[in-house]
Amino acid sequence: MITVLKRAWVASAAVLALARAGAIQAQPPALATECAPPTTVPACRALHGDRAEGWMLQGRSEVMARHGMVVTSQPLAAQAGLDTLRRGGNAIDAAVATAAALAVVEPMMTGVGGDLFAMVYVAREHKVYVLNASGTAPSGATPERLHQLGYSAGASSWGPGAGMPTYGILPVTVPGAVWGWEELLRRFGKLHLKEDLEPAVEYAQEGFPVSERVAHDWELPAALPLRDCCHALDPDSVRTWYPGGQPPVAGEIFANPDLARTLRLLQQHGRQAFYRGEIAHAILRKSAALGGTMTAADLANYHGEWVEPAVSSYHGLRILELPPPSQAWAAEEILNLLSECVSGWTGGRTLADLGPRDPLYWHLLVEAKKLAYADLLAYNADPDAVSVPLARLLAPEHAASLCERVDPRHASAVRHGAAAEIGDTIVLSTADAEGNMVSWVNSNYAEFGSGITVPGYGFVLHDRGALFSLEPRSPNLIAPGKRPFNTLSAGFVMQGAQPLMTVTLMGGDEQAQGHAQLLVNILELGANAQAATEMARFHHIQVSNVLQLESALYHEVGAALGGMGHQVQSADATQMGGAQIIVRLPAPAGSGPLPFIYRAGSDSRKDGQAAGW
Repeated sequence: MITVLKRAWVASAAVLALARAGAIQAQPPALATECAPPTTVPACRALHGDRAEGWMLQGRSEVMARHGMVVTSQPLAAQAGLDTLRRGGNAIDAAVATAAALAVVEPMMTGVGGDLFAMVYVAREHKVYVLNASGTAPSGATPERLHQLGYSAGASSWGPGAGMPTYGILPVTVPGAVWGWEELLRRFGKLHLKEDLEPAVEYAQEGFPVSERVAHDWELPAALPLRDCCHALDPDSVRTWYPGGQPPVAGEIFANPDLARTLRLLQQHGRQAFYRGEIAHAILRKSAALGGTMTAADLANYHGEWVEPAVSSYHGLRILELPPPSQAWAAEEILNLLSECVSGWTGGRTLADLGPRDPLYWHLLVEAKKLAYADLLAYNADPDAVSVPLARLLAPEHAASLCERVDPRHASAVRHGAAAEIGDTIVLSTADAEGNMVSWVNSNYAEFGSGITVPGYGFVLHDRGALFSLEPRSPNLIAPGKRPFNTLSAGFVMQGAQPLMTVTLMGGDEQAQGHAQLLVNILELGANAQAATEMARFHHIQVSNVLQLESALYHEVGAALGGMGHQVQSADATQMGGAQIIVRLPAPAGSGPLPFIYRAGSDSRKDGQAAGW
């Protein structure tokens, strides 16, 4: 039998074998390899079919529903959220159920050992609430300790991550996700944490078939030793995540009974089990064994914060994004620059006039991104520890003052240093029949976070502290109890007091620049929710000033952008994140008691699904 290969992309060989043999084989059939040269798989030579209407390249239609919607990056998790809605839960319950299921079925991206931000539109109040449940640095996380272990910022380093190790126990901060789950349910949910976690418990205990993109991303980082990190895998991580010593392939059944145990403890005792009880003791034992400095007080005293969103406007709509320490507000500065400057840059034309096949269209988006991210890397940090001049940075006058820094004919340079260029997470959006909507982002930061697994409990500790800085002048300098710069992003577009759409797109520093591109697709180009998630994107790396373009975009405009001075590279979907959005529109007159229709898009770069009823 042909060896089952990692990164398998479709079980077409199984169908072919059944058709030829006329019976089910005794042994599992091999899966076809991915379509990378020099593959000989016949299906890889097939052409893409046409749609009957709309944008011919759109892979699937928007999902439309009236009673509720859940959209995220893994179908089983989306269905867990939808089932929660149908059992009487609201959008907040569905978000918690979906996030918990994702901790099981997409475990490299998110989990109970990670952090969380959520934006909740509460229909009865016509108000958006914002929760920051991101992690705080442990008591011993000081620059001096990192220096003693041999870590320091280089002479030219600046920004988040300067001098910090990425993996291992040193960048672990106190996880905030579980605190946030319970806090959101306590304030806005209709069901109990026990009910909302049940689908995740079942998948963890019974197992689930690993989906294609998840299998592609299933790779542990080296996490040991403490000094000169990192050269070796954590043995507890290998035991948990590599059954038989290897990562699972697409279609393989993976179970995590240790994580089921953790989730049952949360069902029985709530977040106290995580921050003061049995799970807390296990976290502390693991941390101490590896030289970490987290204390029982760090866990027991943890709490998130209810904060105000960052607010701006674009084409008469209000844009709401997460405030510092999240990077999300940079999307608003990008849009401000486009609003204030494009006419001057183009001699009176709009982005829609240019269109997405014009190199100038992309040049202007990238140049606006560079200016916004320069402010982001210079100022963004924990607002409880330093002053972040957000009102000034998001004022239209500030954007207008930067217009002259863009040459419409040539790419600009950027300031070199360190920046948050890696990172993976999950995003999800939910909505219910009452009109409540949730924009949610939950993360381990890097894939499998720190690479450190809590033995017997089936989850990794996140590594968000890797985005602190060891540069003394940085507002993001590491300190006990401080929250680091955070790439996690979530937002809303509001039309008056009503939500028009959620805004979620995951993927490290792609998130804020991806949010801006997503909104331009819809608000400038008129794309529907699904098309907007699928349209080609760029990823600009601020430090190296490299511009990555998805392959079709690279072939269309790459040479022209290179001629304008951009350092252009062709890239695939792994650099572009994944969007999961819900648009809410008024229902047609006379269509019944529900006043709106939900229309959702799930990014085809992921395994995801929009599920409604």
